[in-house]
Amino acid sequence: MNEGKIEKKIFITGASSGIGKSLAKYYAQQKAFLGLAARRVDLLNVVADECRRSGSKVYVFQIDVRRSDDCAQAAREFIGLAGGIDIVIANSGVGGDDKLLSGNSEQINNILSTNLLGVTNTIYPFIPTLIKQRSGTIVGISSVAGFLSVPTHGGYAASKVAMRRMFDSWRITMEDDGIRLVTICPGFIDTPMTEKLRSTPFIKSLEEATPAFAKAIKKGVPTFIYPWQMRWLIKLVNILPRSLVDLIISRMKAAS
Repeated sequence: MNEGKIEKKIFITGASSGIGKSLAKYYAQQKAFLGLAARRVDLLNVVADECRRSGSKVYVFQIDVRRSDDCAQAAREFIGLAGGIDIVIANSGVGGDDKLLSGNSEQINNILSTNLLGVTNTIYPFIPTLIKQRSGTIVGISSVAGFLSVPTHGGYAASKVAMRRMFDSWRITMEDDGIRLVTICPGFIDTPMTEKLRSTPFIKSLEEATPAFAKAIKKGVPTFIYPWQMRWLIKLVNILPRSLVDLIISRMKAAS
């Protein structure tokens, strides 16, 4: 790292693949002081090695975001190592079918606990330090699914709505503490989670999406919907009759 330059101290969950991995590599190019967290430590170590080759200082944390103790311990360790926190990115998330007709709530409960409680578990341990510093940015990776009805994926969509609403509330609560809250709402991004959707219109590569996300984080955009086509689609859905939207989505589902 460049001597005398103050490097950004950034903690990212779900950094072993997808958006988290791509953001880690992007910030590594800027020589950030990185804390990378995920369950799959073997993959996480590969990402960490890539980031270190860019000259970034990197620490790895094997955590399950559903476990509050894991997250609290990782936050304490990272703050101690880095001497503070500039950006915390709650990115860990899972998708999947609700399994609504199975009679077993295990799958949807896992989605809800990972995507929602995983966010609170990740962020809360950093808040006292952020308030003491009177600076920093909290980032949540939501989804455009939080604006749209997604057949068979109600748990995923609900978790993303709830995350966005929490951030809207926290933004007001912490506006006088020098802390910015940014909700990133990606459309279809070419990641392992969207492997079966690569023919979907408006799908974007991580190489295209990541700089846009980083720019929104730097500017402190409250809610960033990406790509721009999704912003117009959401506006259209909001003005059409609910019955017509449901009909269109049902026919799309039947044709898929």
